[in-house]
Amino acid sequence: MEIQSSIENKLADALDPVHLEVINESSMHNVPPGSESHFKVTVVSEQFDGQGLVNRHRMVNQVLAEELQGRVHALAMHTMTPDEWFEAGAKSPASPQCRGGSTAAKT
Repeated sequence: MEIQSSIENKLADALDPVHLEVINESSMHNVPPGSESHFKVTVVSEQFDGQGLVNRHRMVNQVLAEELQGRVHALAMHTMTPDEWFEAGAKSPASPQCRGGSTAAKT
């Protein structure tokens, strides 16, 4: 849980979130047990007020630049203002099942 803890700490420090979830979804993918390569983050912060989705994601990417250049392969982001979070029922969207990457059927 080294990478997960790093993600949690950096986002908490940088964005002072009202709500923060960091979920290791690596087990949903074709990776060795115990991997920390696929994460879903839900960040609810007042710092997102007046920011579009792209700018919010840029903020998160900037905070996690070191992790994203290393072993983190995928990062699903849900970035919301407190008002958006409560309008969504204070729930994070579910992640889709992995389609197998390069082994997925081509459509």
